[in-house]
Amino acid sequence: MPCCEGDFRPHFRFKHPERLDRGWVGVPFTYVQNIDSPVRNWLWGSLSSPVASFHLLSAGYGGERVASTVSLVVSEDFLVVIDPGMVASRSVILDPVASLGYRPEDITDVVISHHHPDHTINIALFPNARVHDHWAVYHGDSWYSRPAEGFEVAPEVSLWETPGHTPQDITTMVRAGEELVAFTHLWWYRTAPYDDPLCTSPDDLHLGRERVLDMATLIVPGHGEPFVPDESTSR
Repeated sequence: MPCCEGDFRPHFRFKHPERLDRGWVGVPFTYVQNIDSPVRNWLWGSLSSPVASFHLLSAGYGGERVASTVSLVVSEDFLVVIDPGMVASRSVILDPVASLGYRPEDITDVVISHHHPDHTINIALFPNARVHDHWAVYHGDSWYSRPAEGFEVAPEVSLWETPGHTPQDITTMVRAGEELVAFTHLWWYRTAPYDDPLCTSPDDLHLGRERVLDMATLIVPGHGEPFVPDESTSR
């Protein structure tokens, strides 16, 4: 896979017509150097220098009512929505998408951090999207099994396995300019308590938090506004 724990070194990418419906495949620079010249020249012609950006569609919340934080990541031709779950109205998700100049049909990928309904219930708003979870990619009637760890959804958009809240939790890591952004349910919100009261594995939760805090410069939590981690952030 293009990246692994603690490794966000650049990888060159090319489009592969048979890989996950024209998904991206990471190719390390050393590999490109060591292959035959005609193939190397073809790869060089397909290399990209992607720049990703993200937009907060809706900041989530919890309490008597609950809504997930919903985000859109733009990376080259890829439009990736993260956690299109419970919101007060579908317009809370769709209106910001429209204001950015996109239609629901334009969204290429959806990532769900875990399988609780408050993070999944509006997946069907995006009928053409591939859906990514902890163990597969789904598109139409196709099911592509794969581990999430290190999987590259789009250029500069990769998945980490971060169980804790549930055994199936994943974190979406996005390189956006100088920022490394973690979209994750390791924290509900900025002031999340040390212990997640609904956590299935506290040990895994704290290990995942430490891993993300070692790398991320910005955290987008499951039910709140993005925040810059500091010494007060629960580990």
